Amino acid sequence: MMICDAKNVVSGIADILFPPECAVCGAILTGSGDDLFCSGCLSMFNLISPPLCTACGAPFADTGGTNHLCEDCIVSRPPFSMARAVGRYDAALLDAIHLFKYHGKISIGKALGKMMAQIRYDSLAIENYSTIMPVPLHARRLRERGFNQSLILAKQISDIFSLPLDFLTLRRKTRTEAQVSLSRKERASNVRGAFEVTDVNAVENKRILLIDDVYTTGSTVKECSKTLMKNGAAEVAVLTLSRA
Repeated sequence: MMICDAKNVVSGIADILFPPECAVCGAILTGSGDDLFCSGCLSMFNLISPPLCTACGAPFADTGGTNHLCEDCIVSRPPFSMARAVGRYDAALLDAIHLFKYHGKISIGKALGKMMAQIRYDSLAIENYSTIMPVPLHARRLRERGFNQSLILAKQISDIFSLPLDFLTLRRKTRTEAQVSLSRKERASNVRGAFEVTDVNAVENKRILLIDDVYTTGSTVKECSKTLMKNGAAEVAVLTLSRA
């Protein structure tokens, strides 16, 4: 009891001397100790909600409609069972991702990963999957950036749900061109055959939740999912922080 009380005292003093700040804008947080972002930034996170595509998770403009397949998924079903995202890639969420991904603000990435774990998604329950797996970076890109943003997000989800985190089995064997400036067709061609599974036993019959930061056309997560399914995965679902 004394030890617990001492820890609470130390924690209280730390909060006074170093009050918790919003991970994005740095504003002092006045809510509970579990808060990650201030109310202002949270209000500018454009969260995705139904109606949306039952396969790729694309939100529909008609807010009064029901979930159904989008035109793209009717024409060509993706290799993953479903994809879901926290919010749209704009406003405060875009700013947060850029600070994390391009400016090395790892603390923001950890906060965003916790947010991904805390949100409840339509038809996707994180606890139902057997393995959490991040989209891998090529070794050279990893050395240049110094971290894999998808792994940092996946680590938070893995820790909160106490699920195995596998960041070694799925490997990017080809250093592909950056996807940002490419068209939809070029993106798909760019990542085709870029991934491999290093240990089939780690994938076989597993329900895998694949984690990435941004879903744009879905080319990367589709290629990852295709590779995992070809190597015996029972299911691959995709969870991303944002959707462009």
